[in-house]
Amino acid sequence: MAPIDRPVPRFAAEPPQDELPDGPWEGRLREVFLAACDRIDTEGTDLGEPGELHWFPDRTYNGRTFHPATARTSTGLELFGHVSYLRPEEDGEDAEDFAAMADFTEEIAERHPEWKLDLCDDVIAEWNGAGEDLADMTLVWGIPMVPGAAVATAVLAADVVDGCLLEENRFTLLAPDGIGGSLEIAVADETGAELARELLYDPSEEDDDEDEGP
Repeated sequence: MAPIDRPVPRFAAEPPQDELPDGPWEGRLREVFLAACDRIDTEGTDLGEPGELHWFPDRTYNGRTFHPATARTSTGLELFGHVSYLRPEEDGEDAEDFAAMADFTEEIAERHPEWKLDLCDDVIAEWNGAGEDLADMTLVWGIPMVPGAAVATAVLAADVVDGCLLEENRFTLLAPDGIGGSLEIAVADETGAELARELLYDPSEEDDDEDEGP
């Protein structure tokens, strides 16, 4: 078998292990997430009050479990981020070492009827490849804006590098980005027919931003 020219991690995260949070467990995750929201540097923006939290399927990578979440606010913004923790090693023990990331955006789906996928992302780790190859291990969570979606996949340089069944029309992926191309997110129906695909980000737009300077 010929060696792979540019190896990348594929399906590096465990598939979702739990149902979406509810009850006291949801309350604990909510407390950690909202505390992270209180630490956001708003630069004078009025975030308003957070509404209902929407949780996304969990993914576990390198020993940590990540639960992404989003919430609309009373001022029409969206809070997004994730709570992570170490799973208990034995039944009856509690999760520990909680951490959270949170940020906000004005770009919400209602203001973008052209969107086919409503995505959030955060780089949670780096993966060192051969030579100077470096991948951003990127947590991606989102909602399809097209009907009939059943599964989401992450695609890098034409290779599927992660996948997740939708739960309550939500998905979470954990995939490398930046080696050999830009990460694409796709959703398909139960037959495997692709319904939508989008670049996680457009490299040309990032280059334009750098050219403009501060």
